[in-house]
Amino acid sequence: MENRAAVFIDGAYLTKILDVDFGKPKIDLAGFSELLCGSYERLRTYYYNCMPYQSCPPTEEERRRFASMDKFVYTLRKLPRFEVKLGRLGCVGGEFVQKRVDIALAADLVRLSCGRMISKAVIVTGDSDFVPAIEAAKEAGVLVMLYYSPSSIHDELLSAVDESMVIDQNMISQVAR
Repeated sequence: MENRAAVFIDGAYLTKILDVDFGKPKIDLAGFSELLCGSYERLRTYYYNCMPYQSCPPTEEERRRFASMDKFVYTLRKLPRFEVKLGRLGCVGGEFVQKRVDIALAADLVRLSCGRMISKAVIVTGDSDFVPAIEAAKEAGVLVMLYYSPSSIHDELLSAVDESMVIDQNMISQVAR
């Protein structure tokens, strides 16, 4: 466990900030993960997301988006020490929302922390729903580091973590493809 980290990436959040803050660059997620871990050995990167919506029958645009995400997920799953966890898309009040994604990330964070498999958790998200899981990880003795964008972050999340770092242009430039 000593000097071992796990990276937990909220894929929808990362995609949003890459699009909004940095102009939609393509990044090397393995390199990004190593950069986030710093001097810690990376046990694994966990990437959480959902496949895009497809109507029945799907439109051409829906097919294109789905195929693109499918190819991306396939590529990620082949990377060493990467695990992709997909939730599902639900419809609530006419809006599409991710289901099971946040709870999967929270469960993995708590499991690895309480199992003493990591000494550092690196989280890329802006969602305050993770605060209870972060508190549990900290109680297990794990250092919790948050990487975020100031354009999309909850103050409660910033207060809950041990350390935080803004994802900036310099960081993105280091891992751009």
